[in-house]
Amino acid sequence: MTINQIVRNTVERLKADGKVWTPDLYAEAFCIEAKKAGVKVEDCQGIDRFTALMDKKTLDEVKQYRVKTTAELVRFLISKMSRLNPSEASILVEVLSALTKTIAMSVNTLHNRDASALAKKTIILIDSQAGKTQIDLLKQAWENFLSVYDDSFLQKLSDFGEVDSCNLKKTIEGLRVDVSSAQKYDLTRIAQLLVMGLSPSIAPKIDDKTAILTQKLQDNPDYVSHEEFEEEMKAAIAMRIALDKQSVEEMVKALDELLGKLSVQLIDLIERSESSTTEIRGVKRDLEALESDKPKDFKTAHKRLYTIATALEEKVEILSHDLRSHNAKITEMGEKIATLESQLAVATLASKEDFLTKLPNKRALEEIIEMKEADYVRYGRNYCLVMLDLDFFKSVNDTYGHEAGDAVLKAFAHIFKDEARVNDTVGRFGGEEFLAILGDTELLGAKTFGEKVRAHVEGAQFMYQGQRIAVTVSIGIAQRKDYPSLETLKVGADERLYDSKRKGRNRVAV
Repeated sequence: MTINQIVRNTVERLKADGKVWTPDLYAEAFCIEAKKAGVKVEDCQGIDRFTALMDKKTLDEVKQYRVKTTAELVRFLISKMSRLNPSEASILVEVLSALTKTIAMSVNTLHNRDASALAKKTIILIDSQAGKTQIDLLKQAWENFLSVYDDSFLQKLSDFGEVDSCNLKKTIEGLRVDVSSAQKYDLTRIAQLLVMGLSPSIAPKIDDKTAILTQKLQDNPDYVSHEEFEEEMKAAIAMRIALDKQSVEEMVKALDELLGKLSVQLIDLIERSESSTTEIRGVKRDLEALESDKPKDFKTAHKRLYTIATALEEKVEILSHDLRSHNAKITEMGEKIATLESQLAVATLASKEDFLTKLPNKRALEEIIEMKEADYVRYGRNYCLVMLDLDFFKSVNDTYGHEAGDAVLKAFAHIFKDEARVNDTVGRFGGEEFLAILGDTELLGAKTFGEKVRAHVEGAQFMYQGQRIAVTVSIGIAQRKDYPSLETLKVGADERLYDSKRKGRNRVAV
C-alpha cells in the first residue's frame, strides 16, 4: 500500500469519527492506518526513538508518569529540567517539610495515643533533618498504623446515640445517657463521704446542727441535690473547724498551765539548791523567760520543755536530794503532760492534714487511694502512684538541725504542690516520704510529672539562716493496670523508689 492510500484512509477515518482535524489527531490517525497497512513510518514511532537514548533513572520516570506522545515527553523533560534548579528544589523541600510538620502537629491533637506518638516522632525527625533510612522507617510505622487502626470501639456508644466515625465531636454532642438508675447510688456514696467528712477530727463531739444534717444525709442521700443543702454544708464545715480549733486551744491552755506550774516548782528547787552552778542559773533564766513569754501552740511548748529537760539532765545529781521531796508532785504533772501529749497525738493522727507541710497526711492519702481504686474496679479508670523520698535527709538534720530539716520539708511541699495538677492529690506519707496520686494518668504522664518535680527540686535554692542546703529527691512510679491488686501496686511503687535510690538517687524509676 502506498503512502497516498494511507493518507486517504486517514481522512476517511477522521470523517467517520467526526473529529476536528488538528495536527495531533491527524498524526494519531495516520499512524494507526500506517500500522494497519504494515508500513513503518519514522514519525509514528512516537517516543521510542528518544527513550533509547535515556539513562535508566530517567526512563523509569517516563514510565512512571505514563508519557506516550512526543509532546508529553517534551513537557516532562522541561519539568524535569526545572526541578534541577537547586534553589527551587531547596525551597520546595522546605515547604513540603513545613507542610508535613503542620500535618503531624494537627494529628497530635487528635484523640488517639498511637497517632499522637507517631506525630511527635515525625516532628522530631523533621526538626533533626533525619536521613532516608529513618524517614523510610517512619513511613512504614505510619503504614502499619493505618493497617491496624480499628475504630469499632466507637460502636459501644451506639446505645446512647448515633455514631459518626468521621465526626467524633458530633458523636459526643449527640450522646444521651440516662443516669437515673445510677444517680441514687452515686448520691449515696457521696452522702457517705460527706458524713465522714463532717465527723470531728479533734473535738470530742459533734454540734446539734451538724448532727441533724448528718442524719438527713444518712436517711435521704438525694438531699445533696436540694438548694438549701449548700448553705447547711458550709455552716456545718465552719462549725466543725471551730470546734476542732476550740479543742486544740483548750489542750494547749491546759498544757500551758502545767508548764507554768512546772516552771515555778523547778525555779523553787534551783533557788534552794546550795550547789547552784552557772549552768543551773542559766536554766533558771530560761524557765523565767518561758513563764513571761508563754508559747501559743503545743509544738513550741514541747520544744521548750525538751530543751530545759536536756539541760537539767546533766545537773540532776546536784538537785537529787531536793527533787526526792518533790517527786510526787513532778510525777503527777508528768503524767498529766503525758496524757495531754497522748491526746494531742491521737488528735493529730485523726486529722487529715499534716501539721508541718499543710499537705494531706497518710490517712487522707489512703482514703483518696481507696476512692481511685473503686473507680478503677468499676470503670477501669487507670491511676498512678508516685512515691518520693528526699535524699540523705537525715544528714540535713544532723548537719543543720531539725529546724532546718522542717524548713526543707515545708519548701519541698510547696514545690510538690505547685507541680501538681488540679485533679492530682499530693501529700506527706511520713517523715521525708511523700506521695502523689495521679488520676486518669498513664505511666508516661506520671513519669513526666516526676521528672518535673525532680528537676525543680534539684534546681531550687533551699536556704536556712543564710546557708544553702543542697536537696535532691528519688522517685518511684507504678500504674494500677500493671498490677493485680491495690496492695501489689503499693509494693510496686515502693520497689521502684528503692530502684531509684539503689541506682544513685536523684532520679525517676518506673
